[in-house]
Amino acid sequence: MERWRGLDDVPADWGRCVLTIGVFDGVHRGHAQLIDRAVTSAAARGVPSVLMTFDPHPMEVVRPGSHPAQLTTLTRRAELAEELGIDVFCVMPFTPEFMKLTPDRYIHDILVERLHAAEVVVGENFTFGKKAAGNVDLLRSAGTRFGFAVDGVTLLAEESVTFSSTYIRACVDAGDVAAVADALGRPHRVEGVVVHGDGRGRTIGYPTANVKPPMHAAIPADGVYASWFTVLGPGPIMGTVTPGKRCRAAVSVGTNPTFSGRTRTVEAFVLDGDADLYGQHVAVDFVERLRGMEAFASVDELIAQMDLDVDRARDILAALDA
Repeated sequence: MERWRGLDDVPADWGRCVLTIGVFDGVHRGHAQLIDRAVTSAAARGVPSVLMTFDPHPMEVVRPGSHPAQLTTLTRRAELAEELGIDVFCVMPFTPEFMKLTPDRYIHDILVERLHAAEVVVGENFTFGKKAAGNVDLLRSAGTRFGFAVDGVTLLAEESVTFSSTYIRACVDAGDVAAVADALGRPHRVEGVVVHGDGRGRTIGYPTANVKPPMHAAIPADGVYASWFTVLGPGPIMGTVTPGKRCRAAVSVGTNPTFSGRTRTVEAFVLDGDADLYGQHVAVDFVERLRGMEAFASVDELIAQMDLDVDRARDILAALDA
């Protein structure tokens, strides 16, 4: 898969393509449906499929400070798009200038003159251009003039729930990672770098990897979760954790109320493994919420509950590995 940053990366000899446009945060099942339509149409037409997304999130430019919680990093979005068969992942810098493009200029300058779209595949609620004045009907009208087809796809829904990034963020906020996984088609992932914490876990027999996520990352509600833990990249590991291979883990999200903590952290206890993980880029995939966050009367009570949490996490994840 080719990766472009802005229109300057479009090859001079670029021909026609099938284009799908959106933020695609989460690359959830609804997004996957759009992408599949684009990939299938591109194959039928004998042209490349292009996914155009934006960085930063448009809301951060339209209303600074309103950036929604991010379900996937840009790198992860590209990986998932590639898995779904996209040929080109094009990231458009969402600048104040870009925001001011009228719908007509957006269509003419980007879709027609630069990307040479033969077909545009978008959700039926797609809007674009200055003040979101463009919609699917306007796109179809322009397609008649400029010679490209438009596929406005009905939003994917099950049991009256429409799969959207907004819905998924609400589920993440509630800690309902099972509903999130159903909407995404996979567990919700939080990536980050392992940093030094207070070291308390090691003193009570549960050394944890303190994962520092990027700004705006969508973190599940406080609680304890059965999760997969993966070291990303080829970095050296001192111990029994192999980069790229997922491990079972019990993950705590919260402020450590038993110790009167104030800083919200994501701490992963890797089951049946030991390694020096400081500085490693890792991923935590949340599988099932075990319980909410609690303040215990003593450290012994906390340890006893952690013993139960770890046993339950091991059973849940072992069943999935079977």
